[in-house]
Amino acid sequence: MWRLFPLSLLAIVIGAAALLASPARAITYGSPDGSGHPNVGALIGEFDGQKELVCSGTLISPTVFLTASHCTAYLEAVGSGAWVTFDSEFDAATSTLYAGTMHTNPAFNQRQSDSGDIAVVTFASPVAGITPAGLPAAGVFDAMAKKGGLHGQTFTAVGYGVHEPVIGGGPPSFPFTSDRWVSTSSFDALNRAWLRLSQNNATGDGGTCFGDSGGPNFLGSSGTIAAITITGDSMCLATNVVYRLDTASARSFLDDFVTLP
Repeated sequence: MWRLFPLSLLAIVIGAAALLASPARAITYGSPDGSGHPNVGALIGEFDGQKELVCSGTLISPTVFLTASHCTAYLEAVGSGAWVTFDSEFDAATSTLYAGTMHTNPAFNQRQSDSGDIAVVTFASPVAGITPAGLPAAGVFDAMAKKGGLHGQTFTAVGYGVHEPVIGGGPPSFPFTSDRWVSTSSFDALNRAWLRLSQNNATGDGGTCFGDSGGPNFLGSSGTIAAITITGDSMCLATNVVYRLDTASARSFLDDFVTLP
C-alpha cells in the first residue's frame, strides 16, 4: 500500500503500468520542526486551480529535490505540474514555490522486493541559501548490520501532513496542520531494499503518516538521509517502511542527477 496525500483528493488511481495511490505519510508522535531541517520541503501539486500539498522530500543538491516515485507518478497521472516549498508551513497564498521538472524512476513498480519508489524534481536554477542533505555510501546499512550496528539505531523522520489518528466518537480522524514536523523512530528490520522502523508510541517511538511520502529518514541526528518514507500500517501506529538509499538500484537512479558518495 502506497500512501498518497492531497487531503481533498485521497483516492487510488489505477494506471496501466503501476498502482498510484494519493500521496502519503506525515509525522506521528513528533513535534514542530520549525527551522530544524530547512532542506526538507513539501511537494505541491495543482488541482482545479488550487495548489495542494502532496508529499514531502529533501534538497540533495542545489537543483535536485528527492522524493518518491508514487508521488510524481500520481501528479503526472492527474496532469499536474510540480512545485516545492521549503517554508516550515505551507500556505498556498504566501509560500515561496519553486517550479520543477519531475523525474519518475522508470523502474518504479509494485514489487515488495524492490519497488524502485524513488524520484527527483529538478530546478532550472539553484535553490539559494539552503544546504543540501547528504546521501549514504554504497551498502552502508548491510555493513552496519553485519557488525550489529543497526540494533538500537535511531532515525529522524521529517515531513508535512497529517498526524497520529484521533480515535473515538466515530471513524478515526487525522489532524492536518500543513507545517513541517519531526519525530524519532528506532530500527526494527533490514530488507534488501527497505528499512523497517518502529513508530510505536508505547515504546517511545514516533514516525510518519499520510503526507510524508518521499520525506527523509535521517540516520540518527546526522544530516545524512538513510532512506525515504514510502508506506507502513494503515493507521500509522506501528511501522514506517522506508526505501534505502544505499542500494545499487537507488544509487543507479540517483547517479543520473547527483554526485554520489
